[in-house]
Amino acid sequence: MRANVGDRLLVHGRIAGQHDRTVEVIEVLGAEGGPPYRVRFEDGHETLMSPGPDTVVRPFAPEG
Repeated sequence: MRANVGDRLLVHGRIAGQHDRTVEVIEVLGAEGGPPYRVRFEDGHETLMSPGPDTVVRPFAPEG
């Protein structure tokens, strides 16, 4: 997995009833765009994340 600052990570729910979550990559700590990533959730919470196979990278697309 490779991501850049500004990309979104879509984390699919792993169990029935668990919703998908989207987080924003705010810092890439791994080599060549690899994990771990510092991410920010919609509520402003930040954490380190090493995404698993249930995660999809959505590249940053500037509006306009």
